[in-house]
Amino acid sequence: MVISDDSDFRQQPALSHLDSAGAAYMVDVSGKAITQRVAVAEGYVRMDLSTLDAIRQGNLPKGDVLSTARIAGIMAAKQTSTLIPLCHPLPIKKVEIELEADELRPGYRIQALVKTTGQTGVEMEALTAVSVAALTLYDMAKALQKSMQIEDIRLMRKTGGKSGDYTID
Repeated sequence: MVISDDSDFRQQPALSHLDSAGAAYMVDVSGKAITQRVAVAEGYVRMDLSTLDAIRQGNLPKGDVLSTARIAGIMAAKQTSTLIPLCHPLPIKKVEIELEADELRPGYRIQALVKTTGQTGVEMEALTAVSVAALTLYDMAKALQKSMQIEDIRLMRKTGGKSGDYTID
């Protein structure tokens, strides 16, 4: 196969990262319009109420769990293209991580908002931010409870781009 600069040389299948022969490749976004892109993802770390209380009180041997998880999520969003093989490196303009205690479930809801202006979306960056923030929260609190569960990581909404807006039902 001869590689060409012509982005139309591949027949576009239903899955955008697979060519007509089923081989994975990085999608050519050079012809796409530059638009503002926003994505929001969320996830959850379920834990015992006693673990939740210890985190809120700051009584953990490793230190400030929530600040560390927030910073880890921000760093992860900026490194997504090095972690997910076919993701484009993006000029991230904003990453916001919120960790909210929930006594009823109990645990922490983690939400990430990622923004850029570019030719492809930031859904993977938001999902990666939530995932790494959740893993960091787990790591920081595992001395208290190894049975914590990371759950329900999902895209909540996205705006911008050719495919339009999306909001979870």
